[in-house]
Amino acid sequence: MMKHCKFAGYASLFNQPDSGGDIIMPGAFTDTLNKRGANGIRMLFQHDPAQPVGRWDSICQDRLGLFVTGQLSMDVQRSFELAGLMRDGAIDGLSIGFRTNIARRDRKSGYRKIYRLDLWEISLVTFPMLNRARITQTPSACPSPDGQGLRNASEILRCEARKFLSSTSGVTT
Repeated sequence: MMKHCKFAGYASLFNQPDSGGDIIMPGAFTDTLNKRGANGIRMLFQHDPAQPVGRWDSICQDRLGLFVTGQLSMDVQRSFELAGLMRDGAIDGLSIGFRTNIARRDRKSGYRKIYRLDLWEISLVTFPMLNRARITQTPSACPSPDGQGLRNASEILRCEARKFLSSTSGVTT
C-alpha cells in the first residue's frame, strides 16, 4: 500500500477578512514558524485532535500568505478517504488552529487584525473560515484512476528556496 499522498495550498492569506472577523497580517507566523517549524504543527481533519491525518513537509510565508506542503498518511483510513475526496474536488479547504498573541481591532472596519499568533495545527476542512484558504495543488503519488499528480510545483520550489536561503543567511521568511 502507498504510504503518503502529497498536496499543497494556502492555509491562510494575508490581509483577507475571514467569516469570524479576523484578518491575518503579513509576518504573523514568523515567531511560531521559527519556534515550531513544520514538524511542530499538526495536520488534522476538521480541527479534531483525535483525527491526525498526515504531516506538513513545509510551511512558509510568502507574499500571499501561509503556503503549505504536506502528505496524508495512507496507513490511516481517514487519510485514504480524504485523498479520494481531495482528488475529486469534494474537499479542498484548509484552516488554521492558533492562539492570538498580538492583535488590534480596526475601529473603522471592525475587523480584528492579528499581527502575531501561535500556530499549533492546520486542518483539512469542508468549510474554511477564510473562503480562499484552499488546496491549490491536487494530490500526487496517491491512488488515483488517472494518475494525475501536482499540477503546479512552482510554489513548492519557491518555498523550499526561501527556507534554504534563510537557513544559510540568517534571513527569516
